[in-house]
Amino acid sequence: MTGDEKLRHDPLRTGGEAKITATRMNAREATVRWVDPAVGLAELPRLDGLDFLRRMAAGEVPQAPIASHVAMELIAADPGTVTFRCHPDESHYNPIGMVHGGLVSTLLDSALGCAAHTTLPAGTGYTSIEYKVNYLRPVPAGSGPMLCTGTVVKPGRRVVFAEGEVMDAAGKVVATASGSLLVFPLET
Repeated sequence: MTGDEKLRHDPLRTGGEAKITATRMNAREATVRWVDPAVGLAELPRLDGLDFLRRMAAGEVPQAPIASHVAMELIAADPGTVTFRCHPDESHYNPIGMVHGGLVSTLLDSALGCAAHTTLPAGTGYTSIEYKVNYLRPVPAGSGPMLCTGTVVKPGRRVVFAEGEVMDAAGKVVATASGSLLVFPLET
């Protein structure tokens, strides 16, 4: 059975009926590639967050594997701030042909976390405690690359507070976020 046949006849996807016909189907696929995360993780104990992320932006340390799934890349890291670029394609669309809010949220979560990371010493990690996303406008199909910037508003030894925004190719802000991140020592 081919992939198209599985989709057309999978009772869990179609409610028990073959609702998707071959004439309506125009299947596409993508390949996701990433570098073994252990390569980058090996650098964490010896590099502070800013150096680690600058090396990532320069291509000297591999991007996080999630970046391949959502077509994003870290392009800049400075003290307390980072910038990601994302090239959404139709595989990131929701049912009405807009870029899914989950992709935008993933960008913001990454930017807030990495901005926090720029303030941390070597051997220190972080994780989101909470973050709030405000969606300001839809991101339509073909809107071009998005830029997402995260900025630390209050660094800390235990908790870091950060904000972020996503802009479309026309320079319009499509979403903002604010959040807090827990800081902890990494186990080596």
